[in-house]
Amino acid sequence: MIITDEERSLAKFGMEFALSSGMSGVRVTLNKSISDTCTMLDGETDKVSHCADRSLTFCLFASGRYGTFSTNRLGKDAIGVFVEKACEMVRIMEADTCRTLPSPERLATDAKTGLEAGLWDRGYANMSDARRIELAQSMTILERQGNGWEIVSQENEYTDYIDETYQIDSQGFEGQHFETGFTCSSEVTVTDPKGHRFSSYWWDSSAFLNGIHPTECAETALRKAVASMGPEVILGGNYRMVVDGNIGSRLLSPIISALNASGIQQKMSFLCGSRGQRIFSKGLTLTDMARESGKAGARLFDSEGVATTNLPLIDEGVVRNYFVNTYMANKTGEPPTVEDISRPTLRRWASETLLEVLSESGGYDRLTSDLESGEKVLSLEDILRGCGDGIYVTEISGGNCNPVTGDYSFGVAGFRFKDGRLGRPFREMLITGNILELWNGMLAIGDDARDCGRWRLPTTAFDGVSFSA
Repeated sequence: MIITDEERSLAKFGMEFALSSGMSGVRVTLNKSISDTCTMLDGETDKVSHCADRSLTFCLFASGRYGTFSTNRLGKDAIGVFVEKACEMVRIMEADTCRTLPSPERLATDAKTGLEAGLWDRGYANMSDARRIELAQSMTILERQGNGWEIVSQENEYTDYIDETYQIDSQGFEGQHFETGFTCSSEVTVTDPKGHRFSSYWWDSSAFLNGIHPTECAETALRKAVASMGPEVILGGNYRMVVDGNIGSRLLSPIISALNASGIQQKMSFLCGSRGQRIFSKGLTLTDMARESGKAGARLFDSEGVATTNLPLIDEGVVRNYFVNTYMANKTGEPPTVEDISRPTLRRWASETLLEVLSESGGYDRLTSDLESGEKVLSLEDILRGCGDGIYVTEISGGNCNPVTGDYSFGVAGFRFKDGRLGRPFREMLITGNILELWNGMLAIGDDARDCGRWRLPTTAFDGVSFSA
């Protein structure tokens, strides 16, 4: 643990001082983190950094008046002066009776030590600068060449961190969250005989040191760089689109944002009035798996101290829940849930069209769209084969999605595929359309999501997506 007993006492002192200064409710969040990074450039140590941060945040309530204030000065006298001035500011704010602390029965009661989420690697205590440099160096694969290519540059980076949160409020809530993290990444640049350069990047991340594989990370970056050589021009049109799970968040995040009660209340969401209705394809089942212990993104309470759950958001296309914090629940009358997403997870699914192709090719021996029984995994290769012809998107860069209409425009790169087999790469195409229409044109959701991120997104496939050069 990196938060000291003295720092916890200062957080409690600040809360009691605010209450004695006339505040009707107080929430205090103390966060402390340490991170170390080693960067290698072409096999040589380029940069070693050590960062330490801590902050103390006060949410002050005074009969409907509310304000949030943060400081990193943790001396007792400094906190007293800071809280006193913060209380003065809150008193002159406009009152809003919807500003309250959460109901006590909604608060987490099981985050006593901070270790309950299962995200602590005890081996972190044994990390040293020499070990960090060794891990970064282990990704070096210079002086490699193959058929028509050779490596000309490589940048590797290793980072580890420890992060702890201690939160209390004037209703008696006390919760802790503690986690470690280890990340490695590699960017490899290769050149062809004409001097054209092609680069690619790969990373690995885990709460545990044995969950990352630095050497494999570098080798993957190299394979991706070589695969990107010799791009072709693809004519615009409507194609089946298969999306790599590592970039799928760009297409799912507009839905996550649209489920926020704040946007819905302000009529700034394309999911206004959608609760309880089938808005998406029956194949879309989205759950916030916040309590999946030991997995990235797991947590027992949100920023208000509210207990998390494995919250169903969309069930077979039906919108079940919004993200509704205490303020929005008071303001809109919507039942409160949690403030935001923790660990979005998609359930695997395949359309009858895709499964029919797979069964004919010997991939699956039954036609069922839920794929719940059996041992088979719906992999990228299965989805490509089931889709037949289309475009496999491996990069999304730039672009945006209108939060009100759901209309989107994104720059993409990837590979053309025919007869289920990947062909040559392409660069700089544009996909346009509407998020609701996109997810209603689903063909498949795989079950090949990586464990390294809190967004559990597998390979996905869509029909009739508009591409332009």
